[in-house]
Amino acid sequence: MNGPGRSCPLHYRYGAAALARAPERTADILYVIGGLYGNLPALDAVEALAAAEAAPVTLCFNGDFNWFNVDDAGFRAINERVLRHDTILGNVEAELTDGSSGAGCGCAYPQSVDQAVVDRSNRIHQRLARCAAGHPDLLERLAALPMVARYRVGGVRVGVVHGDAESLAGWRFDAAALDAPGGLDWLAMACEIADVDLFASSHTCLPALRKVRCATRRCLVVNNGAAGMPNFRRMRHGVITRIAPSPSPHRPLYGTLHAGIHVDALQVDYAHHAWEAAFTAHWPPGSDAHLSYHDRIVGGPEWGIEQAASAGRT
Repeated sequence: MNGPGRSCPLHYRYGAAALARAPERTADILYVIGGLYGNLPALDAVEALAAAEAAPVTLCFNGDFNWFNVDDAGFRAINERVLRHDTILGNVEAELTDGSSGAGCGCAYPQSVDQAVVDRSNRIHQRLARCAAGHPDLLERLAALPMVARYRVGGVRVGVVHGDAESLAGWRFDAAALDAPGGLDWLAMACEIADVDLFASSHTCLPALRKVRCATRRCLVVNNGAAGMPNFRRMRHGVITRIAPSPSPHRPLYGTLHAGIHVDALQVDYAHHAWEAAFTAHWPPGSDAHLSYHDRIVGGPEWGIEQAASAGRT
């Protein structure tokens, strides 16, 4: 099955070598923030986490910072604040700036995702796009964003993507794909081609931390899931990735030490009731986003910390 919401446009496919060619920036502490989904209270909480650090923090928003923010004030607030920081495209933003690809929401959902979910996502994106059309200045800035970013944190080379090593909407950094036969072999090859020690991603909306031994290095992939939605059953917080030489001042949910660098999943304790009220104001019961996401917003997905952190410490 192929079509809007399931197809992956050709221009999404950059290949792992694009990471090797990307300009490298240095960060004392790197926060990777994927899947904010228009949640302003979560953005407040992320900025508060960064403010409590002892050293300067580089915030990198790796896509899908828009989604539920279909009102003019919310769309402008999210984008103006996010674009002050390092930012790369997610499929949501890519399809806002180029809706001619026929990719719908651009999620490239696998066949395991029910078609009703795909159809609702396409309609959510259509509503968001109608709002975004009223902000041409922001769309121009979004259109100029890259698809990948490269950092050096201590001695660790970090490749930041939205999807996976090959595509903006790739699903091969999903835990199920990494744990499938050959998944870690592919990760090892991708790290070698990209010349990175660590990939940080989001897109698949469920957190994961996995390690593999490459030919010339130890490699790691960390997927933060979603900064703006719950990630674990019966929990109501987002997750971001922190990468730094120093231990976190915030107690990590899980993490690992990678070539002397702390790689941790941090809990984003946003104001849940304020966010649920804002969400429901724009997406009431029966609406597409309410049908797809409200249960997760109030009760989390069927995913556990131990499933995310099978390669790290909890």
